[in-house]
Amino acid sequence: EVQLVESGGGLVQSGGSLRLSCAASGFRFEDYGMAWVRLAPGKGLEWVAAISWDGSRTFYADSIEGQFTISRDNAANMLYLQMNSLKSEDTATYYCALGLNFWGQGTQVTVSS
Repeated sequence: EVQLVESGGGLVQSGGSLRLSCAASGFRFEDYGMAWVRLAPGKGLEWVAAISWDGSRTFYADSIEGQFTISRDNAANMLYLQMNSLKSEDTATYYCALGLNFWGQGTQVTVSS
C-alpha cells in the first residue's frame, strides 16, 4: 500500500523558511518521480515542484521559482521541499504526490504578514 506522510508545516512569519518532508513507503521510491502540490483556501490545486526519480532534474512552478527547492533522498525514501522567503500567498496545505492518484494527508503552512 502506497503511503505518503508529510511533515514540517507550521506557522511562520513572512520572509521565514520551512522545510517540508515526505516519508514514502509501499512502493519502490527510487523508481518514480515525485511532486509537491498545494491547496490554498479559496483557490484551486496548484502544482509546485517535481523531481525526477534520481533527483537529477527538477521542475518548478513560475510562482515559486528561485524560492523553493525540491530534493530527495532515495536511500531514506524521503522527499523534501525547502521553502525560503515565504509570503502570505504561500499559505496552503502542501501535499506530497506520486503521480495523480496518490497523495499524503498534507501539512499546513501558514505565513503571517
